[in-house]
Order: sequence, then C-alpha cells, then structure tokens
Amino acid sequence: MNIKLFIKRLEALHKPLADLYQTASILPWIPADMLPQAYQELYNNSKMLQLAAEELYQQNEALKETQNLLETERQHYQDLFEYAPDGYLVTNKEGIIQNANIAAIKLLNISKQFLIGKAMINFVCLEARQHFRQELNQIYQADRTKELFIRLQQRHGEYFDAAFTVRVIRNPEGNAINLLWLLRNIGDRQQTELISAESYSEFIQNRPRYKYSKGETIPLNNSVVWYIFQGLVKLSTFCETGEEVLLGLAKTQMVFGSGMTSLSIYQATALSDVELVPIYVSELLVTPALSHSLLPKINQRLQQTESFLVISKKQLVEDRLQHLLELLKQEIGELVEEGTRLSVRLTHEDIASACGTTRVTVTRLLGKLQQQGLISIDTKKHIILKNSAARI
Repeated sequence: MNIKLFIKRLEALHKPLADLYQTASILPWIPADMLPQAYQELYNNSKMLQLAAEELYQQNEALKETQNLLETERQHYQDLFEYAPDGYLVTNKEGIIQNANIAAIKLLNISKQFLIGKAMINFVCLEARQHFRQELNQIYQADRTKELFIRLQQRHGEYFDAAFTVRVIRNPEGNAINLLWLLRNIGDRQQTELISAESYSEFIQNRPRYKYSKGETIPLNNSVVWYIFQGLVKLSTFCETGEEVLLGLAKTQMVFGSGMTSLSIYQATALSDVELVPIYVSELLVTPALSHSLLPKINQRLQQTESFLVISKKQLVEDRLQHLLELLKQEIGELVEEGTRLSVRLTHEDIASACGTTRVTVTRLLGKLQQQGLISIDTKKHIILKNSAARI
C-alpha cells in the first residue's frame, strides 16, 4: 500500500465533507436537529480515519528508519565476518556450504561461486571421510562447541592439517538449522596456536573489572572493546525524531564497543548490574590468538543483529512482537515453573522500538496476550512466556 497516496485521498475526501458540514450547520433555515445523524457520523468517522492514517504513516516511517539502522549494523558485522583473519564457513546440518569468508576461500583454493553449494566432505581427504561423516551426524545434536582435527585437500592443490571449531546455530524452537565452522590451517602451529579455554579464562580473570549499576550509561571508546563478564547490556541508537531504537542485547561472554559499529550515535545501557573487562584494540592487532578467540563472540552479535533485522521486516506488528518475544526467550529466558521468564525487565518503550511501533500499541498487544493466557507478568514486572504456548 502507498501510504502517502492513501493519506492524500483521505484528505481529498475529508475537505469537501468538512465544507459541507460547516455550510449545513450555519444555514439559518435548517434547524440543527434536522441535520442527518448518518451525515454527522460519516464526517466524524472520516476525521478519525484520517488521524489513524497519519499515525500509520508515522509508524511506517519509524519502521523504515529502524530497518535502515539495523541493516547498517548487520552490514558492519558481515564485514567483520568477511574479512576475519581465519576461515569461516556456514553450512546446513548436512554439511552443504552456504556461505564462506575470504580467508576460507583462500584456504580451500576455490572461488566463492564454486564453493557455495558444495559439500564439506569434498575437501576431506579420502581416508578421513568416514570419520568426518560420523562427527557430522553427532555435531548438530550437541549443545556445546566442538573441536575437530581433519586433513583437508585444496581444490587442485595440496593437503593441509586443519582445525575446526564447530558451533550449532538453532532457531527459537531449539532446532538445529546451521553449523558455523571456524577453519584454521594448523600446519604452522607457532603462527596459528589459539588460547585454550583455560588460558583464555585466566586471561580474562586477571584483568581489571569495571562495574556499572542497572540503568547506567556505559562509556564507549573506539580504542576499547568491552567483554561482559557478568550482566546484560542494551545497545541502542537514536533516530532523527529523538526516539530510541533497540539494536541488540549483549549478554555474559559477549563483546561490544563503539569501534564495532559504523553508527555515529551508539549507546550502551546496563539493564542489570554488570561487570565489564576492557580489551584494547591495539592488543588485538598484536595478539592474533586473542582476536581469534573473540571472533566467535563478535559473530554472536552479528547473528543477533540479523535476527532483529528479520523482525523489523515483518509486515504486521503482531508478528513482530511474536518473533521478538521468541528471540528474547532464546537470548535472556530462564526456566521457571510457569514457563520461561525473561530475566531482565524491558520497558514497553524498549519493546516498541525493537518492533518499530508505538508504546501504546505494544501495551495493547501485551494485554491481549495476557488475556489469552499466553504470557503473564510476575511481581517484579518480568514477562513470563507460558509453557502452554508453543508459539505466542
């Protein structure tokens, strides 16, 4: 629907109705009680329809701006993925390659157009293929990241020893939909050795921590990446009208920083008491092992931003709210007796900005879901998604 054209047509309809109504009201020989009741209702209804259309137009403009901001954020994280120093592959759970970054393309010695759609097993040496098939069948059933060491062969090239770090990507219902592969050539272990989980944990533990209370704005600096040791941080920006736009939620073990976005206005707010560990960008440049370890955490932010972008593309506000609640359930949900409780209280303004609509609309829709028994609100104003609702 062309909303601008729709509003113009309403205005064209409303003006003659208003003129006719005024003329009929002031004619001395027509008593006021003789004005047709139906005509008065028609006039009033046309005025209400015009106001509703104007509100729809404003909401549509706000939604467009939200989509543009999210697309900018998504593209920035996509660039981080594309130009990462290590190889990254995205496959379906059968191991068919769906996406690859520049480093992976170079490692496998094949152009991207020929790589997409090929099975991972095509690059595994013959003697290791049976083992690879067994591992692939088990990977998507696991809930944790898995390490694999496989001998690969470049297309029309040499063999090399590769290390894979594989992570399962799941939809809001918990079903495996994709596999994310971090691919490294470990032929030269001195250059590609990564920080182990134990040493990485020690690395974080030995750093200073900065604490911020719930509601505080966290200072941002292009030279610092914040690692969240504990807590939840809201990442947002502001549109031209001054309205806040929710871009994402960074939780424990995620990273964020103003240097990780191309937006000129970027704000981080503590949604709970948080503890942050600073990591300087200069360290990442001289410590490849550290940047390698942080890259999967940056990828988490990319995936979340893409999820928010998908939500903003939904045509109906009800659908946007439904998918947002499902995403929040996955990101910050905690199991309770009644269902899944969102561990942090988000205001109706926060939810409205993520859905590209107004606070009043979100309040009405949440009230409707509550009446239907699909959600409830606990004593601390946290939303609980009921067990009885497979989908909201």
